[in-house]
Amino acid sequence: MARMARGRADGNPRKRLVTTVLVLFIVGGLVYLYSRNSGSSSSIEYTSKSLNTGEEESAVPKTIPVCDDRHSELIPCLDRNLIYQTRLKLDLTLMEHYERHCPMPERRYNCLIPPPPGYKIPIKWPKSRDQVWRANIPHTHLATEKSDQNWMVVKGEKIVFPGGGTHFHRGADKYIASIANMLNFPNNNINNGGRLRNVFDVGCGVASFGGYLLSSDVMAMSLAPNDVHENQIQFALERGIPAYLGVLGTLRQPYPSRSFELAHCSRCRIDWLQRDGILLLELDRLLRPGGYFVYSSPEAYAQDEEDRRIWREMSALVGRMCWKVAAKKNQTVIWVKPLTNDCYLKREPDTQPPLCSSDDDPDAVWGIKMKACISRYSDQVHKARGSGLSPWPARLTSPPPRLADFNYSSEMFEKDMDIWQQRVSNYWKPIGNKIKHDTIRNVMDMKANLGSFAAALKDKGVWVMNVVPENGPNTLKIIYDRGLLGTLHNWCEAFSTYPRTYDLLHAWTIFSDIIEKECSVQDLLIEMDRILRPKGFIIIRDKRSVVLYIKKFLPALHWDAVTKSNVEHDSDKGEDDAVLIIQKKMWLTSESVRVSEN
Repeated sequence: MARMARGRADGNPRKRLVTTVLVLFIVGGLVYLYSRNSGSSSSIEYTSKSLNTGEEESAVPKTIPVCDDRHSELIPCLDRNLIYQTRLKLDLTLMEHYERHCPMPERRYNCLIPPPPGYKIPIKWPKSRDQVWRANIPHTHLATEKSDQNWMVVKGEKIVFPGGGTHFHRGADKYIASIANMLNFPNNNINNGGRLRNVFDVGCGVASFGGYLLSSDVMAMSLAPNDVHENQIQFALERGIPAYLGVLGTLRQPYPSRSFELAHCSRCRIDWLQRDGILLLELDRLLRPGGYFVYSSPEAYAQDEEDRRIWREMSALVGRMCWKVAAKKNQTVIWVKPLTNDCYLKREPDTQPPLCSSDDDPDAVWGIKMKACISRYSDQVHKARGSGLSPWPARLTSPPPRLADFNYSSEMFEKDMDIWQQRVSNYWKPIGNKIKHDTIRNVMDMKANLGSFAAALKDKGVWVMNVVPENGPNTLKIIYDRGLLGTLHNWCEAFSTYPRTYDLLHAWTIFSDIIEKECSVQDLLIEMDRILRPKGFIIIRDKRSVVLYIKKFLPALHWDAVTKSNVEHDSDKGEDDAVLIIQKKMWLTSESVRVSEN
């Protein structure tokens, strides 16, 4: 464990002036010499979109400064201070201020995010579902605000999660069983014999609903914005529960169509009737054929006039969307989406909301505005009367029907699984002595392709955020069809998560992609450091020249190389690849006096 002093500006103005003049003189001389010497080279030849392995050592920083402690929870693309400073004109009623707004390169901090004072290595899964270290997320306002709802309780050095929620004070487990009972699922098990696997939990709070689904082999993407309850998703990820910072605002969610068997809103305080029902229509896009929307809210049962008005209008809207009531009991209603296009085609002309135009791609989502229309099924899905997916866990290894969208054969799918099974086995050999069965919980595959890296980790007690680049084939639909979770992302920008939220990052050819896109390698490394927990691991698999270049940044980042090796040619491309496995050190700033590693 290292102690790091934060660099400070010199307080003597005259000394700064003299230093500045000297620096300008030296820089001017270097520029002159460079212009006379055509043989010089830069560290990365962005114009040629390839790594120049003969870069000068001076291009790699010897140190990277540490950010001020007040930035210990910085999320660069969800930074409200940036919105205020740049005076962005956003519509607050549409939640635009909770959507992504990334800083321009010149406004990026370019410093390492420090842990808060007293930070400890997180409690291990599965204990972490029910308790976290208070010092790691020193925010207790939710414990006070939601004290009557059993969200969380402060107990000494820990924050404890009893499993309650705004609607399910008696516990998420009982609430989940009641939903399964309403749907007549066997043994009141929400997974319905493996047929219900992926859930979208909107306005998830601290994600206790998603946390308690895991014991039934059900994976929830728990979604909440960085709002007045600003640390909800931070708590969820600290607990080891899949979660993502986002909002139902103006943009489509970064997930393909037909990704979830069930969507859930428990008093999520969303106006579903706004803008011609556009938010419900976004849920409709995300639900699979025959998917459910579980809605627990006063409108479903309260008798005051306003709630009854909302209920009437919402019932009429979902009726025009061809949803039907599957069950209604006490304070919860469950609607079900149709299996085919039949109902859509039988609607009267000019019925609102309309069907989306035939040229609308329901899987185009990155930076795309939501649309107030119904995404109809393809002819294949319509004829099949459903998604045609196997039950979990066979779903993980069965070639899904949407492989055909990419002209992938079953043989190609199975070969991809075999390749990644072997690669993961090779990864674990050099780090096996550093990783116990509970060392790693939250994993991110930064370029997931078909999700086979995540599939190979099935028995390791982890969950994986599978990230698919926004500018390539949208294979995220394959990942969801395998019963996994993920999102689209552009790695030239910061990811939508809090600092210190993942235990392992897998970077397969990400740096080659970044160089190809003419983005900053150093910015990406700093972003990876922000995301990674202290003592966490990074596996970089890329061209050998790229890996050698990345290795030069390790001292400045305070990362340790665990192992580096060349790899056998296991792809048709026959590239000269190498693997670098890194561990992030636990370090302190001068302000963070003590850190416990219990």
